[in-house]
Amino acid sequence: MTSEQLLRDINELDPSRYLELFGPLYEHSPWIAQGALAGRPFVSIGAFHTALTEVVRQADMAAKLALVRAHPELAGAEARAGALTAASNQEQNSAGLHQCSASELARLRDLNGRYLAKFGFPFVMAVKGRTRQEILDALEQRLARTGQQELDQCLTEIDKIAWIRLSAMANAGQQG
Repeated sequence: MTSEQLLRDINELDPSRYLELFGPLYEHSPWIAQGALAGRPFVSIGAFHTALTEVVRQADMAAKLALVRAHPELAGAEARAGALTAASNQEQNSAGLHQCSASELARLRDLNGRYLAKFGFPFVMAVKGRTRQEILDALEQRLARTGQQELDQCLTEIDKIAWIRLSAMANAGQQG
């Protein structure tokens, strides 16, 4: 679909179809797209994304934590079980997480476990376009932060993920 068609869909689809299409932008959290629905019409795809991020920012702490916790552990149990959403699977595969060596996988599992134990939510990073080493390094560095710093960083990363997914929708009709 073209960017113009995507913007038309954002602005004109009936609410149920809108939620079907845009609810998955935020992992298992269609309430975000629902919250942005009242802001239609949007002047651009960027304005729509900004409205989505504002829904997240205005959410209470419980909703923010639920949003972060809705994300799968990188190369974790859901990936091994084939239970990732299609978007998460594609994003993790694009970073080569499905091709981790035994030592990389052991390090990733150790760091993920330490991160979860420290913060109470999974490490979230927009991994598309990142290397396994960049991801591992970021995970290790972020372990030194405070809980609030990490929650804020996770929400920023989640907004990046939503933008990447939205951009992929806009570019889908322009590829090939």
